Amino acid sequence: MRHCHSYKPSPADIALEDSGAGETEDIFKYGVYRRMLADYFEESEETAIHRADEFERRVKERFVEEPGQMRLLIVVDKLLTGFDAPSATYLYIDKQMRDHGLFQAICRVNRLDGDDKEYGYVIDYKDLFHSLEGAITDYTSGALDGYDKEDVIGLLTNRLETARVRLEAARETVKALCEPVRMPRGRNDYFAYFSAVDSADAETMRANEPKRVALYKSVVALTRAYANIANEMQDAGYTSEEINQVKHEVTYYNHLQNDIKLHSSDYLDMKMFEPAMRRLLDSYIQAGESETLADFEELGLIELIVEKGLSALDQLPETITSNQEAMAETIENNVRRVIIDERPVNPRYFDHMSTLLEALIEERRQKALDYQVYLERVKALIDQIMQPESSSEVHYPRPIDTRAKQSLYDNLEQNTNAVLKINSAIHGTKKDDWIGNIIKEREVKKAVNDALTSEGVALNAAELDALINIIKEQDEYQ
Repeated sequence: MRHCHSYKPSPADIALEDSGAGETEDIFKYGVYRRMLADYFEESEETAIHRADEFERRVKERFVEEPGQMRLLIVVDKLLTGFDAPSATYLYIDKQMRDHGLFQAICRVNRLDGDDKEYGYVIDYKDLFHSLEGAITDYTSGALDGYDKEDVIGLLTNRLETARVRLEAARETVKALCEPVRMPRGRNDYFAYFSAVDSADAETMRANEPKRVALYKSVVALTRAYANIANEMQDAGYTSEEINQVKHEVTYYNHLQNDIKLHSSDYLDMKMFEPAMRRLLDSYIQAGESETLADFEELGLIELIVEKGLSALDQLPETITSNQEAMAETIENNVRRVIIDERPVNPRYFDHMSTLLEALIEERRQKALDYQVYLERVKALIDQIMQPESSSEVHYPRPIDTRAKQSLYDNLEQNTNAVLKINSAIHGTKKDDWIGNIIKEREVKKAVNDALTSEGVALNAAELDALINIIKEQDEYQ
């Protein structure tokens, strides 16, 4: 049986190493090994070998299952076969390899791991790839002779050539998506195409969502492709003028998608960037405008307005704040999205909020409001949406003192006694993880129906189901 390590420690190896001249190589290796296997090490050589196998098993497991916790794995003479870690992207080779061993080593980083990985990178310190063609020929004549030779040869490509092809393809994709936007392609033209001409046109806003998603994905792909080659663009054949042009395009389209996300309220569903994408932007784009948007990633525009008041609008991009129409539409779209998202929690209340919003939009469109007055009215509406308990639209009785009770109150014709009976019935009946469990849900439903009956409230089957759906949306009852 082959052991999974190349160094077998033994206290006898260093027994005579204390020469007074300091740490020798053997002492150094022994010490490193002890520190690495601190939780696995025992003095018996036989036991140490066994525990080393356990250590290697755990290391390989972490590298495959928790790549974020273990990003670098140094291998002396292992893992060329029978080891599958699709997330492995970079292979640094600093030893002599040839034939099928070299071929298999390359395969370690060429396994795909989702849409973000198209190929792996090989950093060759030993200049081994001049012999790769022979290795491929030898290997395909044996174990892989059922495959076309061209398919296997395509395994290895020049990184800069491939990176340039990807970058150019990404540029063309983004430009093609934006091509139908009417001239002169100002921000309002982009908003009209990717969102809606009229912010009150919720149907068009929904219908255009696939176009927005395609744009967001293509801009992410463009940013990644640019970052992969940004420091080597001259080596890839770009002129200085072309380098500046590409950087300008990447910056422009990143700002554009940010503005569209804000205008259409997609920030509530799609975070600005995953952490890795933010690092790419910070490293290569230096997009000053995007820095002012950082708060929106955590709270969203509406939450910021509640927290900071109308001064939060100053954090919007200048391309939006400089246009009152675009500013108003951005606010309205974000308010509408919050209403839609929150409606399942309290349908009747948020239906009323939706009516108030549409009336306010109509007043603005008819120019019946001064812009500053409009902003103050919007702020007041947002406060009612985000803090129903403080709303001037509804005055809750003293016992109706939680969001869950308020929701029941609004959707049960303001019947305080029925709400309190249902609230007690739910707390006295619901079991852990009851939502989604048919038997447990049935028990809660019966308890709610009994509470309603005791108060003389009769609901048909559809109405009772609707009420149960509202109850399941309440954090208090989960």
